Amino acid sequence: MPGTEMDHPHLLSPLTLRGHTLRNRIVFGAHTANMSDNGLPGARFGAYLLERALGGAAMIVSEPVPVHRTGVLTRGNFRHEDDSIIPGFQKITESVKAEGAVILQQLYHIGAHGDSDLSFQPHWSPSGGPSYHDSDGSHRVTEAEIEELIAAHIAAARRSQKAGFQGVEVWAAYHSLLDQFWTPWSNRRDDQWGGSLENRTRFSCRIIEGIRRACGEDFIVGLAVSTSDSHDILLQGESLAEIVQLHDATGHIDYVTCGHGGYLDFERLIPTFLCGEKLTAPFTETLKGIVKHARITSEAHIRTPENAESVIASGQADLVSIVRGQIADPHLARKTTEGRAEDVRGCISCNQMCWGRRSRDYWISCLINPSVGREWEWGGDRFAAAAKPRKVMVIGAGPAGLEAARVAAERGHQVSLHEAAPAVGGQFRLAGLQPRRGQILDLLNWYEDQLQKLQVRVQLNSYVEAADVRAEQPDVVVLATGSLPDADGFQRWVPENDALPGIENGRVWSPEEVMRREAKLGDAVILYDEGGNWRGLGTAWAIAEQGKSVTIVTPEAFIGKEISRTSSDGLLRARLAKLGCQFLTEHVIEHWSGSSARLRSLLTGATTKHDASALIMSTTNRAFDPLSADLSDLEVHLIGDAAAPRQAPYSFHEGRKIALAI
Repeated sequence: MPGTEMDHPHLLSPLTLRGHTLRNRIVFGAHTANMSDNGLPGARFGAYLLERALGGAAMIVSEPVPVHRTGVLTRGNFRHEDDSIIPGFQKITESVKAEGAVILQQLYHIGAHGDSDLSFQPHWSPSGGPSYHDSDGSHRVTEAEIEELIAAHIAAARRSQKAGFQGVEVWAAYHSLLDQFWTPWSNRRDDQWGGSLENRTRFSCRIIEGIRRACGEDFIVGLAVSTSDSHDILLQGESLAEIVQLHDATGHIDYVTCGHGGYLDFERLIPTFLCGEKLTAPFTETLKGIVKHARITSEAHIRTPENAESVIASGQADLVSIVRGQIADPHLARKTTEGRAEDVRGCISCNQMCWGRRSRDYWISCLINPSVGREWEWGGDRFAAAAKPRKVMVIGAGPAGLEAARVAAERGHQVSLHEAAPAVGGQFRLAGLQPRRGQILDLLNWYEDQLQKLQVRVQLNSYVEAADVRAEQPDVVVLATGSLPDADGFQRWVPENDALPGIENGRVWSPEEVMRREAKLGDAVILYDEGGNWRGLGTAWAIAEQGKSVTIVTPEAFIGKEISRTSSDGLLRARLAKLGCQFLTEHVIEHWSGSSARLRSLLTGATTKHDASALIMSTTNRAFDPLSADLSDLEVHLIGDAAAPRQAPYSFHEGRKIALAI
């Protein structure tokens, strides 16, 4: 049953900061979108922020801008210490404010954890400690250089104000430069900038006081901090709370936003589904109890309006920062305000295209919302009506087919969706059956609800042949028939063999057969993994939880190579290891007997025998396209895995792209 605005009364109540009224408590927090155009803000970044303003976010904190030449971290960073960024940002701030959102800019310096490949500068830090971003060391700043950094922060704030931002957020989270000064482990100085709490906070206090004086009393100043219990040498709760209280007492700070993790526990900085939700809410509740002036923002894995309402209603924070949730659905706030929270497309906490692309220094996108980063080209997450409604037949209800059917129907086409299986989702549904991946099943339920509302005719258990297509007389056919496991067990790193030697001996299964519970595995399993992704490793996790002995063999140098871009690989390896899984890297399968595998080292060529009751081959799938050759006289579009087997984001992307083109 549809909700009402009163389902989220605390989340949707207004709040005022320095005379600026926030229409609700939902913040689209600062994060690196990496969307600059040669260091300048342009159409891509502008449309990205504008879509979230149109979507109802109360406050948007724009991508962090490095304040100094020694703080450049990504290829997509905006230019530091350069007024040339002002005109482009003026266009962005004007459009965002016109849609009712308050907009700020985050200012940052990474300190010791810089990136020499991009800055070509020494990393500046309090005491010359090592970088946890790369293998470099850093430069211990002189007192004159500290003054230079203070001036750079203040100048960056003035630049933001000239560009139309209504405030700035000073970044002291994740063991950044300010946090490095605060933390005794990284601040070994014996001058006025180190030692006592007063000395260690002198740098940040000077910056914030300078910004307040330079930008005036109606300018919002926020402070970003983070909490982590991964290492005792980092600031723990009581110490960090004392620092926040000290800054709050000045009256210069209007809000404090608290994240989770950092450079010493990077896997929790942008937590995936392997982590819990609402990670900082307990600590932000502590902060709310000690501050006298500042409002408190809780962030880190607050995905949904329900999560957010509970945090505000329980008094754990005044505001919530929902970043990935508003990447996945930029209209989360508007839908919630309209009493349509059930229509919010929920983030699945995968990190694959947001952090996953950023980690490779591309502009970010989203696995389930392919318009991210393309708002300026595709019109955001809103769909213009088609010039002429057409009859569209979509075959296959995996990610590509679901998105094609949904968006085509949104645009006014008459859509039918045929799926051979008894449920929608294809291989993506099997992924949702792996441990802790139930958010995928939630997403598939969302698709079913949306398709019903859009009056898409969904036919399950419907295996379509060419004659069936012709009988329906569609104007357009979209083939999203997916892919199948390679029945030959071909290994990329044994290219001379077209098939796995010994595959005819049986007891060889695919991850799909395992997750469909079709495989008879026995007690001791070898899983050969060439993808380094969740298809194979999530399957290993699932069967290890059943108590089976699992040996993971991979030609790669470590387990989870593809997952590493999402910062999930370390957590996954730890879980697999605790379940007793054995890892054998840089090996391939030379022969399978039906009860054992002869494995060959790619390093030495030596072979070893490993007994097993079953072999699971997680290798590259083969496209499944049984129809296009017989329908060449019709308008047919082949998308997703049916065109070429790839990971899920490209299927969602092609589904939306073709639906926008029809």
